[in-house]
Amino acid sequence: MTFSIVARDPETDAVGVAVQSKFVAVGSVVPFASADAGAIATQSLANVAYGSDGLDLLRAGHSADEVVAELTSADDEAPQRQVGVVGQDGSVAAFTGAECVDHASDRQGDHYTTQGNILANRATVDAMADTFEDTDGGLPERLLAALHAGNDAGGDQRGEQGAALYVAKPGGGYDGGNDRWIDVRVDDHDHPIDELERVFHIYDITLLERVAPTEYRELAGDTAESVLAALSELGFYDGAPGRAFGDAERDALAAFQAVNNFENHDLDALEDALARGWADAAGEGEDRLVNAIWQGISRLDRT
Repeated sequence: MTFSIVARDPETDAVGVAVQSKFVAVGSVVPFASADAGAIATQSLANVAYGSDGLDLLRAGHSADEVVAELTSADDEAPQRQVGVVGQDGSVAAFTGAECVDHASDRQGDHYTTQGNILANRATVDAMADTFEDTDGGLPERLLAALHAGNDAGGDQRGEQGAALYVAKPGGGYDGGNDRWIDVRVDDHDHPIDELERVFHIYDITLLERVAPTEYRELAGDTAESVLAALSELGFYDGAPGRAFGDAERDALAAFQAVNNFENHDLDALEDALARGWADAAGEGEDRLVNAIWQGISRLDRT
Protein backbone atom coordinates (compact mmCIF):
# COMPACT_ATOMS: atom_id res chain seq x y z
CA MET A 1 0.00 0.00 0.00
CA THR A 2 2.91 2.26 -0.80
CA PHE A 3 4.42 4.12 -3.73
CA SER A 4 7.90 5.57 -3.81
CA ILE A 5 10.70 6.92 -5.96
CA VAL A 6 14.40 6.30 -5.34
CA ALA A 7 16.82 8.54 -7.23
CA ARG A 8 20.29 10.01 -7.58
CA ASP A 9 21.53 13.41 -8.75
CA PRO A 10 24.83 12.73 -10.55
CA GLU A 11 25.81 16.42 -10.40
CA THR A 12 25.73 16.65 -6.59
CA ASP A 13 26.02 12.95 -5.59
CA ALA A 14 22.79 13.34 -3.63
CA VAL A 15 20.70 10.16 -3.31
CA GLY A 16 17.24 9.90 -1.84
CA VAL A 17 13.77 8.47 -1.46
CA ALA A 18 10.30 10.02 -1.49
CA VAL A 19 7.39 7.86 -0.35
CA GLN A 20 3.64 8.02 0.43
CA SER A 21 1.48 5.33 1.97
CA LYS A 22 -1.72 4.58 3.85
CA PHE A 23 0.58 3.68 6.70
CA VAL A 24 1.45 5.66 9.81
CA ALA A 25 5.03 6.96 10.03
CA VAL A 26 6.00 5.42 6.70
CA GLY A 27 9.27 7.38 6.86
CA SER A 28 10.41 5.13 9.71
CA VAL A 29 10.12 2.00 7.55
CA VAL A 30 10.66 2.57 3.82
CA PRO A 31 13.53 5.02 3.06
CA PHE A 32 17.24 4.34 3.49
CA ALA A 33 20.07 6.43 2.04
CA SER A 34 23.78 6.94 2.48
CA ALA A 35 25.95 9.32 0.48
CA ASP A 36 28.76 6.77 0.18
CA ALA A 37 26.48 3.98 -1.07
CA GLY A 38 23.10 4.91 -2.57
CA ALA A 39 19.43 4.82 -1.66
CA ILE A 40 16.86 2.06 -1.08
CA ALA A 41 13.10 1.86 -0.59
CA THR A 42 11.81 -1.35 0.99
CA GLN A 43 8.03 -1.81 1.01
CA SER A 44 5.02 -4.12 0.58
CA LEU A 45 5.66 -6.61 3.40
CA ALA A 46 8.73 -4.51 4.11
CA ASN A 47 11.91 -6.19 5.24
CA VAL A 48 13.75 -3.29 6.86
CA ALA A 49 16.97 -5.30 6.83
CA TYR A 50 16.96 -4.73 3.06
CA GLY A 51 17.80 -1.10 3.84
CA SER A 52 20.91 -1.46 5.99
CA ASP A 53 22.10 -4.69 4.36
CA GLY A 54 21.54 -3.29 0.89
CA LEU A 55 23.53 -0.14 1.65
CA ASP A 56 26.37 -2.29 2.97
CA LEU A 57 26.36 -4.27 -0.29
CA LEU A 58 26.38 -1.08 -2.38
CA ARG A 59 29.19 0.29 -0.25
CA ALA A 60 31.15 -2.90 -0.89
CA GLY A 61 30.96 -2.33 -4.64
CA HIS A 62 27.94 -4.39 -5.69
CA SER A 63 25.65 -3.04 -8.40
CA ALA A 64 21.94 -2.41 -7.75
CA ASP A 65 21.02 -5.60 -9.66
CA GLU A 66 23.43 -7.62 -7.54
CA VAL A 67 22.05 -6.08 -4.35
CA VAL A 68 18.46 -6.98 -5.27
CA ALA A 69 19.48 -10.53 -6.17
CA GLU A 70 21.41 -10.97 -2.92
CA LEU A 71 18.64 -9.59 -0.71
CA THR A 72 15.77 -11.53 -2.28
CA SER A 73 17.56 -14.84 -2.76
CA ALA A 74 18.16 -15.15 0.98
CA ASP A 75 14.58 -14.25 1.95
CA ASP A 76 11.84 -16.91 2.13
CA GLU A 77 9.20 -14.18 2.02
CA ALA A 78 10.64 -12.44 -1.03
CA PRO A 79 7.45 -13.02 -3.08
CA GLN A 80 5.71 -10.53 -0.76
CA ARG A 81 8.50 -7.94 -0.84
CA GLN A 82 9.09 -4.90 -2.99
CA VAL A 83 12.35 -2.96 -3.15
CA GLY A 84 13.93 -0.23 -5.26
CA VAL A 85 17.68 0.41 -5.30
CA VAL A 86 19.86 3.17 -6.79
CA GLY A 87 23.61 3.02 -6.31
CA GLN A 88 26.09 5.88 -6.26
CA ASP A 89 27.69 4.15 -9.25
CA GLY A 90 24.53 4.97 -11.23
CA SER A 91 23.16 1.44 -11.26
CA VAL A 92 19.40 1.03 -10.79
CA ALA A 93 17.20 -2.00 -10.04
CA ALA A 94 13.91 -2.99 -8.45
CA PHE A 95 12.03 -6.11 -7.44
CA THR A 96 8.27 -6.63 -7.15
CA GLY A 97 7.40 -10.01 -5.67
CA ALA A 98 4.78 -12.15 -7.39
CA GLU A 99 2.60 -12.14 -4.25
CA CYS A 100 2.50 -8.34 -3.84
CA VAL A 101 -1.11 -7.13 -3.91
CA ASP A 102 -2.29 -5.62 -7.21
CA HIS A 103 -1.69 -3.25 -8.63
CA ALA A 104 2.02 -3.71 -8.01
CA SER A 105 4.84 -2.86 -10.41
CA ASP A 106 7.99 -0.83 -10.91
CA ARG A 107 9.77 1.20 -13.60
CA GLN A 108 13.38 2.27 -14.01
CA GLY A 109 15.11 5.12 -15.84
CA ASP A 110 18.42 6.99 -15.70
CA HIS A 111 19.36 7.34 -12.03
CA TYR A 112 15.89 6.48 -10.67
CA THR A 113 13.34 3.75 -10.02
CA THR A 114 9.65 4.06 -9.14
CA GLN A 115 7.61 1.31 -7.50
CA GLY A 116 4.32 0.73 -5.74
CA ASN A 117 1.87 -1.88 -4.48
CA ILE A 118 -1.86 -1.88 -3.65
CA LEU A 119 -2.11 0.96 -6.15
CA ALA A 120 -5.16 2.21 -7.98
CA ASN A 121 -3.42 1.60 -11.33
CA ARG A 122 -0.16 1.29 -13.27
CA ALA A 123 -0.47 4.99 -14.11
CA THR A 124 0.76 5.83 -10.60
CA VAL A 125 4.18 4.32 -11.26
CA ASP A 126 4.41 5.79 -14.77
CA ALA A 127 3.33 9.27 -13.67
CA MET A 128 6.07 9.35 -11.05
CA ALA A 129 8.67 8.32 -13.63
CA ASP A 130 7.50 10.71 -16.34
CA THR A 131 7.29 13.65 -13.95
CA PHE A 132 10.72 13.00 -12.46
CA GLU A 133 12.20 12.98 -15.97
CA ASP A 134 10.37 16.15 -17.03
CA THR A 135 10.81 18.30 -13.90
CA ASP A 136 13.59 20.87 -13.63
CA GLY A 137 15.27 21.84 -10.39
CA GLY A 138 17.11 20.05 -7.63
CA LEU A 139 16.62 16.46 -6.50
CA PRO A 140 14.21 17.37 -3.64
CA GLU A 141 11.87 19.27 -5.98
CA ARG A 142 11.93 16.48 -8.55
CA LEU A 143 11.19 13.83 -5.91
CA LEU A 144 8.28 15.82 -4.48
CA ALA A 145 6.90 16.51 -7.95
CA ALA A 146 7.02 12.79 -8.71
CA LEU A 147 5.18 11.99 -5.48
CA HIS A 148 2.43 14.50 -6.27
CA ALA A 149 2.09 13.09 -9.79
CA GLY A 150 1.79 9.51 -8.56
CA ASN A 151 -0.90 10.49 -6.10
CA ASP A 152 -2.80 12.51 -8.69
CA ALA A 153 -2.69 9.57 -11.11
CA GLY A 154 -4.35 7.21 -8.64
CA GLY A 155 -1.97 6.52 -5.78
CA ASP A 156 -2.60 4.11 -2.94
CA GLN A 157 -5.92 2.27 -3.21
CA ARG A 158 -6.49 2.73 0.50
CA GLY A 159 -5.88 6.48 0.57
CA GLU A 160 -3.31 8.74 2.23
CA GLN A 161 -1.71 8.88 5.66
CA GLY A 162 2.09 9.19 5.82
CA ALA A 163 4.83 10.59 3.59
CA ALA A 164 8.56 11.16 3.81
CA LEU A 165 11.49 12.71 1.96
CA TYR A 166 14.99 11.51 2.84
CA VAL A 167 18.05 12.65 0.88
CA ALA A 168 21.72 12.07 1.70
CA LYS A 169 24.55 14.17 0.26
CA PRO A 170 28.27 14.21 1.12
CA GLY A 171 28.72 16.68 3.99
CA GLY A 172 25.11 17.77 3.61
CA GLY A 173 24.02 17.32 7.22
CA TYR A 174 23.66 19.95 9.93
CA ASP A 175 26.87 22.00 10.07
CA GLY A 176 28.44 19.44 7.71
CA GLY A 177 28.61 16.82 10.45
CA ASN A 178 27.01 13.98 8.50
CA ASP A 179 25.34 13.24 5.15
CA ARG A 180 21.69 13.65 6.26
CA TRP A 181 20.91 16.53 3.92
CA ILE A 182 17.09 16.33 3.98
CA ASP A 183 15.06 14.31 6.47
CA VAL A 184 11.43 15.38 6.73
CA ARG A 185 8.34 13.28 7.26
CA VAL A 186 4.62 13.48 7.93
CA ASP A 187 3.43 10.61 10.08
CA ASP A 188 -0.36 11.02 10.05
CA HIS A 189 -2.24 13.56 7.92
CA ASP A 190 -5.25 13.75 5.60
CA HIS A 191 -3.03 15.18 2.83
CA PRO A 192 0.48 14.06 3.73
CA ILE A 193 2.23 15.01 0.48
CA ASP A 194 0.95 18.60 0.65
CA GLU A 195 1.99 18.77 4.29
CA LEU A 196 5.37 17.21 3.48
CA GLU A 197 6.02 19.92 0.90
CA ARG A 198 5.03 22.65 3.37
CA VAL A 199 7.37 21.28 6.04
CA PHE A 200 10.13 20.85 3.48
CA HIS A 201 9.93 24.54 2.53
CA ILE A 202 10.47 25.49 6.19
CA TYR A 203 13.32 22.99 6.45
CA ASP A 204 14.83 24.38 3.26
CA ILE A 205 15.01 28.01 4.39
CA THR A 206 16.10 27.02 7.90
CA LEU A 207 18.82 24.44 7.24
CA LEU A 208 19.88 24.34 3.60
CA GLU A 209 22.47 26.65 2.07
CA ARG A 210 21.87 28.75 -1.04
CA VAL A 211 24.19 30.76 -3.23
CA ALA A 212 24.03 34.41 -2.14
CA PRO A 213 22.07 36.79 -4.39
CA THR A 214 24.14 38.84 -6.82
CA GLU A 215 21.61 41.66 -6.59
CA TYR A 216 19.46 42.58 -3.59
CA ARG A 217 16.00 44.12 -3.55
CA GLU A 218 14.72 46.22 -0.67
CA LEU A 219 11.21 46.12 0.76
CA ALA A 220 9.15 49.16 -0.15
CA GLY A 221 5.64 50.30 -1.02
CA ASP A 222 2.68 47.95 -0.73
CA THR A 223 4.92 44.93 -0.16
CA ALA A 224 6.69 46.59 2.77
CA GLU A 225 3.36 47.58 4.29
CA SER A 226 1.98 44.05 3.98
CA VAL A 227 5.13 42.47 5.44
CA LEU A 228 5.09 44.91 8.36
CA ALA A 229 1.41 44.21 8.98
CA ALA A 230 2.24 40.51 9.25
CA LEU A 231 5.18 41.21 11.57
CA SER A 232 3.00 43.49 13.69
CA GLU A 233 0.31 40.84 13.99
CA LEU A 234 2.94 38.40 15.24
CA GLY A 235 4.25 40.90 17.82
CA PHE A 236 7.59 41.71 16.20
CA TYR A 237 6.77 45.29 15.12
CA ASP A 238 5.24 47.99 17.32
CA GLY A 239 4.75 50.81 14.84
CA ALA A 240 2.02 51.51 12.34
CA PRO A 241 2.81 49.55 9.17
CA GLY A 242 4.00 51.91 6.47
CA ARG A 243 5.48 51.81 2.99
CA ALA A 244 9.11 52.37 4.04
CA PHE A 245 11.49 49.79 5.51
CA GLY A 246 14.07 51.48 7.72
CA ASP A 247 16.15 50.54 10.73
CA ALA A 248 13.21 49.85 13.09
CA GLU A 249 11.55 47.71 10.47
CA ARG A 250 14.73 45.75 9.83
CA ASP A 251 15.05 45.21 13.60
CA ALA A 252 11.57 43.67 13.56
CA LEU A 253 12.55 41.39 10.68
CA ALA A 254 15.73 40.42 12.54
CA ALA A 255 13.65 39.45 15.60
CA PHE A 256 11.41 37.29 13.39
CA GLN A 257 14.54 35.77 11.84
CA ALA A 258 16.01 34.86 15.23
CA VAL A 259 12.82 33.32 16.65
CA ASN A 260 12.38 31.14 13.56
CA ASN A 261 16.05 30.09 13.24
CA PHE A 262 16.41 31.65 9.78
CA GLU A 263 20.02 32.74 10.39
CA ASN A 264 21.02 30.50 7.48
CA HIS A 265 20.42 33.61 5.34
CA ASP A 266 21.64 37.07 6.33
CA LEU A 267 19.16 39.87 6.86
CA ASP A 268 19.76 41.42 3.44
CA ALA A 269 19.04 38.07 1.75
CA LEU A 270 15.89 37.65 3.86
CA GLU A 271 14.61 41.10 2.89
CA ASP A 272 15.44 40.38 -0.74
CA ALA A 273 13.53 37.09 -0.59
CA LEU A 274 10.46 38.75 0.89
CA ALA A 275 10.55 41.53 -1.69
CA ARG A 276 10.72 39.00 -4.53
CA GLY A 277 8.45 36.32 -3.13
CA TRP A 278 5.60 38.15 -1.40
CA ALA A 279 3.33 38.48 -4.43
CA ASP A 280 3.47 34.73 -5.15
CA ALA A 281 3.18 33.59 -1.52
CA ALA A 282 0.06 31.87 -0.22
CA GLY A 283 -1.44 32.01 3.25
CA GLU A 284 -1.59 34.70 5.91
CA GLY A 285 0.57 35.91 8.77
CA GLU A 286 3.53 33.69 9.59
CA ASP A 287 2.58 31.16 6.91
CA ARG A 288 2.78 33.83 4.23
CA LEU A 289 6.07 35.22 5.56
CA VAL A 290 7.65 31.77 5.46
CA ASN A 291 6.20 30.96 2.06
CA ALA A 292 7.38 34.30 0.65
CA ILE A 293 10.91 33.70 1.87
CA TRP A 294 10.93 30.28 0.22
CA GLN A 295 9.49 31.70 -3.01
CA GLY A 296 12.17 34.39 -2.98
CA ILE A 297 15.15 32.13 -2.37
CA SER A 298 13.99 29.23 -4.55
CA ARG A 299 15.54 30.88 -7.63
CA LEU A 300 18.99 30.54 -6.02
CA ASP A 301 21.01 27.35 -6.42
CA ARG A 302 21.64 25.23 -3.36
CA THR A 303 25.24 24.69 -2.36
